[in-house]
Amino acid sequence: MATTDFLTPVVDDPRTWGRIAAQNAVSDVYAMGGRPLFALNLVAWPSSELPVEMLAEVMAGGAEIGAESGFPVVGGHSVDDPEPKYGLAVVGEVHPEKILTNTGLRDGDALVLTKALGIGVATTAIKAGTAPESLVAAAVAAMTASNAPAARAAVAAGARGCTDVTGFGLLGHLLKMAAASGVDAVLDVAAVPFLAGSRELAAAGTMPGGSRRNREWVLSSLDSDGFAELEVLLLADAQTSGGLLFGAPPERAAQVVAQLGPPTSVIGSVRTGAGRILLR
Repeated sequence: MATTDFLTPVVDDPRTWGRIAAQNAVSDVYAMGGRPLFALNLVAWPSSELPVEMLAEVMAGGAEIGAESGFPVVGGHSVDDPEPKYGLAVVGEVHPEKILTNTGLRDGDALVLTKALGIGVATTAIKAGTAPESLVAAAVAAMTASNAPAARAAVAAGARGCTDVTGFGLLGHLLKMAAASGVDAVLDVAAVPFLAGSRELAAAGTMPGGSRRNREWVLSSLDSDGFAELEVLLLADAQTSGGLLFGAPPERAAQVVAQLGPPTSVIGSVRTGAGRILLR
């Protein structure tokens, strides 16, 4: 398998940005139940505006993630660009009988989410200079955390349907999975984990534009059951390097939650349907 992704800066520290971008890029391999073999750097850099020493820090962050995850980052490609961007092209492998796809949700599955939502709110606040240090630390910890343990747990639990939760938010990615699998997803809103402090910032008006677009995209296939707009926006929050979302038999899902620990949670269930999301 091969995948690629890259990001504009989401935090101020160059090495941390490199770590986040690398973790975000490799997450697609984990979402398919695979393991990364090697990666190439992808760089866009305003060479006349930003020093090459800063780029070296960014790339060092990406190399750290590779070393921590057991794959080398070897070479790559760079272009001169007015807006800095960094990411990886990743090559991985997966057993053909254990591959996870977005078409694999099954009637009766429990839905498991492995990272808290609210990263989009947090990064928007970071850019605006309004994020409290506790939220910055929690968001960075979430974005730099590997999805490898979650992928191994999902495969061991017998999952067949899985995705990583990134730019389309929980609702967007879940809707794509439900439609592709020919099922409905029932979401237990109270069970969905959020970064501490993200809800308060969202209520005060801090919300990325991508989250609003995600909400609009899912509305026609969403039964919100009277939940307020803010709640739906938070569920649609555009994530960077978010967790895995997968379906597994309920008893196996409970074992995954116990194995991985918080914030991993069972957040809903799957039933026969036609590709809708029902909030409960």
